[in-house]
Amino acid sequence: MFKGLTWDHPRGFNALDAAAKANPALGLSWDRHSLEGFETHPIADLCEQYDLVVLDHPHVGEAVAGDCLRPLEDIFTPEEIAGWARDCIGPSLKSYQFAGKHWALPLDAATQVMACRPGIVPPQTWDEVLAFNGPVALSLAGPHAALSFQSICAALGERPAVKDPDLFVSEAVGLTALDIMQRLTDTSPLSVREKNPIGILQHMVDRDDVVLCPLIYGYVNYAAPNAGKALTFANAPRSAGGIGSTLGGTGIGISKRCEVTLELLDHLRWLMSPQAQIGFIPAHDGQPSLRVAWRDAVVNARWGDFYRNTADTLEAAYVRPRHNRAIAFQTAASQAIRDTLYRHGDHDQLLIQLQTLYAGTRIPGSER
Repeated sequence: MFKGLTWDHPRGFNALDAAAKANPALGLSWDRHSLEGFETHPIADLCEQYDLVVLDHPHVGEAVAGDCLRPLEDIFTPEEIAGWARDCIGPSLKSYQFAGKHWALPLDAATQVMACRPGIVPPQTWDEVLAFNGPVALSLAGPHAALSFQSICAALGERPAVKDPDLFVSEAVGLTALDIMQRLTDTSPLSVREKNPIGILQHMVDRDDVVLCPLIYGYVNYAAPNAGKALTFANAPRSAGGIGSTLGGTGIGISKRCEVTLELLDHLRWLMSPQAQIGFIPAHDGQPSLRVAWRDAVVNARWGDFYRNTADTLEAAYVRPRHNRAIAFQTAASQAIRDTLYRHGDHDQLLIQLQTLYAGTRIPGSER
C-alpha cells in the first residue's frame, strides 16, 4: 500500500484520486490537507507519514536540508528527466532542481495571471491596471503579498535575488513596486482582503464588487465552472521587464520512506505522459504541466481558452528563492508588506526590513 498527500481542491485531488482508483492493483490512496497547510507545513514531517507528497517548489531547499525526498536522478533515467525538462511548460521542472538534482515531478503547472469578470477587456500593462475604471483587488493574504510584490518587481525588470543572490531587491525597483501595490491596496475592496486565491476567484464569480484581479494564481476550474459565471483569464500585466509573474504549480515528491516499485514508477510515468496530460488530467479538473496540453485545441475549447490565454505568462514565470528557510522568509515578508500597506507605513523602512528578513533566513553563498 502507498499513501499520498495532496491539497484539498478539485485541481489538486480529483485527477490523482481517479488515477489511483483506476489502478487498484497499485494500492495507492490519497489524503488531502488545506491550501494553507500545503503552503506552510514542514515537508519533512509530511514525508515521515506519506510515500508521495504533493509539494510547492519553494519547499525543495527545506526538503534537501531535511534529507526526506528521493531525487528523481536516483529513480528515473537521464533521458526521461531531459524529456520532461524539454516538454514541461516554462520552468516547471527547473523549479524542482536544487543542489544539482531534481526533487519532484511537475504534475501541475500554474503561475500568477490576471482574472476578470466576463465582458471586461483585460488591461495589458501595469499602467493600464492603475488606470482601470472599476474595482481592482490585490491578492495579499497568506504568502501572496510577497509573491505579488516579487511579480511586480519582475515586470519592472528585476527578478528578486537572481542577479545578486545576496540582495532581495534593489531600492529603485522595490519602491516602484510598493507604490503600485499601495495605490491598488487603497482602492481594493475590503471584502476580499483576507481571502486566498480560491476565495477571491469564488468571490468574483458570486459577487459584483470585484471585477479585476491583476495577479492571482490561475485556477482553470473558474474558467468553465460546472455552475456559476465563468471568469476570463489573461496574461499577467507587463512593464519594462516584460510579463511579471511568480511561478506556482505543484510537484509529486517521493519520500525516503517510500519503497519504490516498478508499478509505482509506471504509474508516475503515465501521469506525466501526453495521454494523461492532454486527456485524463484536464477531464478530472487538473491543470497539466506539459506544454502540448496547454496548446491543445480540445483542452482549450473545454476550458474557455484558459491555457492559451495565459501560456505566455507561464513560459516567462519567475522562480522565487528556494533556500532552506524560504518559506519562513515568504511568510514573514508577506506579513510585513501587509502591515505597511494597510497602515500606510514607510516604504523605505519596509525594504530594509525585507532585506533583513531575507538575509536572516539564508546562508550566504547557498543556492536559491
